[in-house]
Amino acid sequence: MKKTTLADISLLFVAFIWGSTFVIVQKAIQFLPPHFFNGTRFLIAALLLLIFMKKKSKFSLTLLGSGMFLGMFLFLGYAFQTVGLLYTTSSKTGFITGLSVMIVPLFAIWILKEKPRSIVFLSAFIGALGLYFLTIGDKMSMNIGDLLVFFCAIAFALHIIFTSKFSSKHGAIPLTIVQLSTVSLLSFISSSMFEKTSFTYDALFNRDVIIALVITSIFATAIAFLIQTKFQQFTTAPRVALIFAMEPVFAALTAFIVINERLSGSGLIGCLLIFIAMIVTEFPDFKEIKRIKQKHGM
Repeated sequence: MKKTTLADISLLFVAFIWGSTFVIVQKAIQFLPPHFFNGTRFLIAALLLLIFMKKKSKFSLTLLGSGMFLGMFLFLGYAFQTVGLLYTTSSKTGFITGLSVMIVPLFAIWILKEKPRSIVFLSAFIGALGLYFLTIGDKMSMNIGDLLVFFCAIAFALHIIFTSKFSSKHGAIPLTIVQLSTVSLLSFISSSMFEKTSFTYDALFNRDVIIALVITSIFATAIAFLIQTKFQQFTTAPRVALIFAMEPVFAALTAFIVINERLSGSGLIGCLLIFIAMIVTEFPDFKEIKRIKQKHGM
């Protein structure tokens, strides 16, 4: 099996894990504040990877810098997403997070100096239209949770971009450990600043919280980010983003199966438009189509 194919399959598995955990996280943060939940989740995941790390692996200053930089964007993404889940639905969270698929190619032009593709701008327009339909619901306004999740999409897009830049330069496990440790530290700092009186530590032993911490720490954090860090070096950032476009589909299906969560008519239209935008992002550019036609004498 080619490395690119293996990378695609592995990253699709990551999208499935992330999409299917929105519901259990949403249940858990009813008992445990978002930042404290994330701090605990990422700390457990970092410790698990530390156990399996080879003794030969070293934490150089360059690796620490790269990992902390990636961890900062990862923290922002999960902070906005988890807090946003308090105010909006799992399905909407999944699809708004999926907007990162369109944001990645736009940022790749600016940060990775990739050549601009006109199809990306068409995709961004369709995605923005989809976001409008998805977030208005029955009221002509954006929910605060929707806005927070939109900021999460921007942070995740930047994380994907810079993971492409750093993943081939460092070992996957140590780089992932530094990322996860950074998220944990920043989450606990945020929790101490904003969540001082909002919970008791007894909430840690709530059944929904324990299930969520076990599943998210092991599968959605330790394993998922190790896979992303390991395999993203074998593919491009826009392609990774396209694979992650399946995350909101898995999120909506899980929300429907587990808690019978349904979207409104306008919400379904918005989801469809966002999904179309995600797919359109990877279509050949108009100039590329013209070049292909000329090559084949069409």
